Amino acid sequence: MGRTVPTFRTALESEIQSWVQSYGQALRRDDRKIFDKLMDFCRNHADAGSVSNRLVIFEIMVMNILLELQKQINVLNKKLEVITEKLEI
Repeated sequence: MGRTVPTFRTALESEIQSWVQSYGQALRRDDRKIFDKLMDFCRNHADAGSVSNRLVIFEIMVMNILLELQKQINVLNKKLEVITEKLEI
């Protein structure tokens, strides 16, 4: 007997493809590259999403995107601190 419920990764990829085929196709080329990067952010944390016990996959997608963006902000803040320290000397 096969699975009746798709795996999280399968469901996530289906949701991403739904966005790509509608919203993503309407974006300009430059914006599409950014959009594709955001979808990669969603895939990066699929393991955490699979255990999050959320019924709405889009909620997990948004949390994954926010997590990756916050990581980038943290890196930029650290770089800014280093630059600021060098300027104060």
